[in-house]
Formats: sequence, structure tokens, C-alpha cells
Amino acid sequence: MSKETILVVDDEKEIRNLIGIYLENEGYKVIKASDGCEALKVLKSQQVHLIILDIMMPNMDGIEACIKIREHKNMPIIMLSAKGEDMDKIMGLTTGADDYITKPFNPLELLARVKSQLRRYTKLNNAMQNINSDIIEIDDLTINVSTHEVKVGEKLINLTRREFDILELLAKNRGIVFSTEKIYERVWNEEFYQSDNTVMVHIRKIREKIEENSRKPKYIKTVWGVGYKIEN
Repeated sequence: MSKETILVVDDEKEIRNLIGIYLENEGYKVIKASDGCEALKVLKSQQVHLIILDIMMPNMDGIEACIKIREHKNMPIIMLSAKGEDMDKIMGLTTGADDYITKPFNPLELLARVKSQLRRYTKLNNAMQNINSDIIEIDDLTINVSTHEVKVGEKLINLTRREFDILELLAKNRGIVFSTEKIYERVWNEEFYQSDNTVMVHIRKIREKIEENSRKPKYIKTVWGVGYKIEN
């Protein structure tokens, strides 16, 4: 079963629910939003692999939302519109959409386009990862393994060697929880002593440097009683 997350953005609840049923039956995780503003909020907090985006919506329409999304994200975007004129299609595609479908649509056709775009996106991402295997990107955090450079947005972060090694270890193994013992043994290549709080001190220092609020970390999460991880 598929595990990709798809964001469905449409001001009509019935349309959102209809699309959601077909996608969920195929194993996709579905997140729903009623306009462009709500969609942008979702993208700040959750990983999304494809967006189905209606053009005609209140507050922020699909064209404006697409432009804003493309400033930071490169996942496939399929535009929906009740209009079938060529200019609407051209506008949607020139603002960064990957595909376009006109309402009313056949849900099975939309599903086929979703699968096609995800296959192409996955293939492209795999190729880019092979080219840029030394670059790790997690939201605004960029880690260059070959140059040992770390950036949050455009800000260059100065980490010590040990701090960098810990961050690299967690970033390369996203979703995996590492105990302080495992981190110490992997980074220092020495046997861990139970009373040693070296790892905790280094984690705190890393957070102070890369997090906006080190007490509510965005990147390095604490799994209480277990250890630390960077989420997917």
C-alpha cells in the first residue's frame, strides 16, 4: 500500500471528501484544506508529496497559492478548475503546476494522474539524491556533508566537529531513535559510561544554534526515556 501524503485543497467540502475517498482507498494519506491560506499552514507543519489544488477559492485562490508554494516546495501540483478555457490552463501551468484537470472530472482519471505524477517525482528525486548525496535538507535546515557546512535558511551555523557528527548521524537516519549510548559510541567511537552526560550537553548546544526555540525543538526531537531523533 502507498504511504504518500496528498493535500487536497478545495473550498467545496463534497469535492474534498470525494477525492479523499478515492485516494484513501488506494492507501494514500489525505490532508484536506479549504483554501490557499489553510494549505500553506499545512505545508509548514507536515510533509506532503503531492497537492491537488483548486483554482477558484476564497481568501487565497489556487494561482496565488501555487506561486507561494513554489517559492519553497517542489512536490507535484495538480490544478483543478471549473473553467476549461485555455488561458486558465496556461496560467495554472506557468505558475508552477505540473498537471491540470477540469471539473467535472472522472475520479479515476484524477487518480491515474496522481499516480503518474508521484512516479515521476519519485524517480526525479532519487536521481537528484544520487547527484547531491552530500546534501541533506530538512525543511529550512541544510547539511552539506562534504564541506561540513550547516545552514538554517540562509544563515550559516557554526558547529563543532562533534556537534556536526551528531547532527549528521540523526539527519541521515531520520525517524530512527538513537539512545545517548548509541550516539556516543557512533560519534566518539568509545565505550559509553552510564554517568556520562556528554551527548546531552552536545544536543543542547546544537539546539541552541539551529532551533528558533530550543525548548520547543523543530528538528531534534526528544523521545523521553529512549533518546533523540530527527523526524521524516
